[in-house]
Order: sequence, then C-alpha cells, then structure tokens
Amino acid sequence: MKKVMLVFGTRPEAIKMAPLCHAFLAEKELDIIICVTAQHREMLDQVMDIFDLTADIDLNLMKKGQDLFDISCSVMLKMRDVLSTHKPDIVLVHGDTTTSMATSMACFYSRVAVGHIEAGLRTHDINAPFPEEFNRRVVGSVSNIHFAPTALSKQNLIDEKINPSTILVTGNTVIDSLYWVLDKLRSNPSENERINMLIGKYLSFDWLNSKYVLITGHRRENFGDGFLNICEAISSLAAKHPEVNFVYPVHLNPNVQDPVNRLLSNFNNVHLIPPLDYLPFVSLLNNCYLVLTDSGGIQEEAPSLGKPVLVMREVTERPEAIDAGTVKLVGASKVNIVSSINKLLIDSDCYQSMSHAHNPYGDGKACKRIVKNIKEVLDVT
Repeated sequence: MKKVMLVFGTRPEAIKMAPLCHAFLAEKELDIIICVTAQHREMLDQVMDIFDLTADIDLNLMKKGQDLFDISCSVMLKMRDVLSTHKPDIVLVHGDTTTSMATSMACFYSRVAVGHIEAGLRTHDINAPFPEEFNRRVVGSVSNIHFAPTALSKQNLIDEKINPSTILVTGNTVIDSLYWVLDKLRSNPSENERINMLIGKYLSFDWLNSKYVLITGHRRENFGDGFLNICEAISSLAAKHPEVNFVYPVHLNPNVQDPVNRLLSNFNNVHLIPPLDYLPFVSLLNNCYLVLTDSGGIQEEAPSLGKPVLVMREVTERPEAIDAGTVKLVGASKVNIVSSINKLLIDSDCYQSMSHAHNPYGDGKACKRIVKNIKEVLDVT
C-alpha cells in the first residue's frame, strides 16, 4: 500500500491541512501518516482538537526561546529519522513555514518525493515577509508536485522554470476549512451557543448585533515602529468613532503585547482580548464589519464571508484579492490605516464594492482535487 505522509507544525498549517488529512483518511487504498513537528505546541493542539485529528508521529519540538536556527536544525534531524523509518512514497508540506522548508530539505536529502500545498505564492522580495518568502522558495525548488491555489500562483512557478505538467491549480484548502467550520457551527446549535457565550465573556458589547472592526497583527516586519504606528492609528479611529467597536485578539509575543496594551487599553470601545481558537475566531470574523490584519490566511478567508480586508503590509503574496477588490494594502502607515477605515465606515458604496467582490481563492473543493491527483501520481485506483 502506498504511503502518504502529511507534515505540519503550526496553527496556520494545521488549519489548512486538516481538511486534507480527513480527505486522505477517507481513502482506504492509501496508508496515511500524519506527522506534526509541534513548532507551535499549544496552538497546534487546539486545531487538532477542533478538527478531530490525531497525529501518528509527534516530534514535539517546541522549546522556550527557540529561534529559526533551532527549529530548522531540529526538524531536519528528526525528519531524517522519520523518513528512514517510515519510508513514505510522498510527503506533503504546506506553504511557507520553517517546518515545511526543513522537511522538504530532509526529503530532498532522503530522495523522497515532495508535494507542496499552497505552492507558488510570491512577493518577489526575499525579505518580505521574513522568513516566509525564503521558505516557500526553498520548498518550491525541491518539490515534485506543486498544488497552486490560483492561476497566478501557477504562473509564478512557470516563470521560475518549474515544469507546468507538475503544477495543478486547486484553490486554497483554507476555504475548505472555513466551510467545514461554518457547517459545524450551523449544524450544532449547542456548540454555536457555547462559542457565542465564550466570546461574550471577553466583549462588553452586543457583538452579534453591533458594528466592529476585527484586528489581528503579529508579523516580525511590523515590530517596533510599525506597531507603534498601527496602535496610534487604532487609537485615533477609536476616538473619532465611539459608536464603532474595535476587537483585537492580541498575539502573545511581547513585541506585540507591549505597545498594544500601553497605547490602546484606555479606550472603552477597544477590546483587547486573548488569542482565540479557530472556532470562536471564525465566528468573530463572520460577524465583523471589516478586517484590519497583517495575516496571510485572513486575506483568503474574509472575502469568502464578504468582509473587506485592509492589510498592514507593504507587499502581499496574495495579489489576486487586491485585483478582485476584496483586499487593500495599507502598510503600517497611520495615515493609510486611518483614511482607509474612515472611508469604509462612512462610504457605503466603497464598502459594498469591497464586500461584494469575487473571492479568487476557491470553492471549497481543493482537497478533493489534491487527493485525486496524488492517487493518479501514485497509480492508486
């Protein structure tokens, strides 16, 4: 029986790989091995629980104070042993994490085929975002199959001289995950009520029936002056729009916590709450008015829910949504953030234009396309 190994280690990877794990586990003709590095331990475990997944191999690599050197070396050395023991026919990695980069290198050294999920995203600036742009280029250079979420991602790979016959446009698996979670909430009223009550403990306003801006921010390139600018922009908006609430699940990194708590904690309509599990976060996303973020995945999820997205980055590897009109780059600029949110709050035509734009990231069937292709490649019928 052919072996397919799926390797991931962070919360974002787990969210995007979870529906693919389930799609493969439903295929009785394949031996499926789920391997987690636990690059992010607690956040990874939360997602595994939500999607009812159990790892066959858990490398448990997370250590306090670890840096990119620690993670890269640990993943490569551990994966060398895993590959030698289990001898998979193909290993699937996702996106742009250090787990994916180091795993793909270990596979290359071990002569094991690699399939890259969410392949071909590019900013064309190796330092932005750091280290993700470097990571995904490394994975792309050693992958045997490239599962590109969009036609533009495919073209990026072709421009890098990747054989077009090895590239399949699938849509993004994050849309599969989003639909899976929304269906779970709709079909389980008691679970939906539990999530609503959980969120209600953190928020002092009627979040289900009020206008609020959902904020996330954690990227390294915004540490320092970037986050000061972002917080100053939010404070200015909160003062100008007391009728609007601003909900910010604050990342645990001290580089985020310090400026956010120092500059935003005194506003009654700014709600600084702990990081949320995926289910409550999707509920907040589904009910918000608009999103201010520096995240990658939210640029794909929010448009599926009709939410305009303002991205606090100078460049994005997801330009399709900008072209479609669902996303706008504002950088870590106080002027850009304030003016863009003001416009969306007071200009209904502008808001409707962004909220009703087409989502270019898929139809929720990416996993089916990936499984079908892998079975064809492995000659499994």
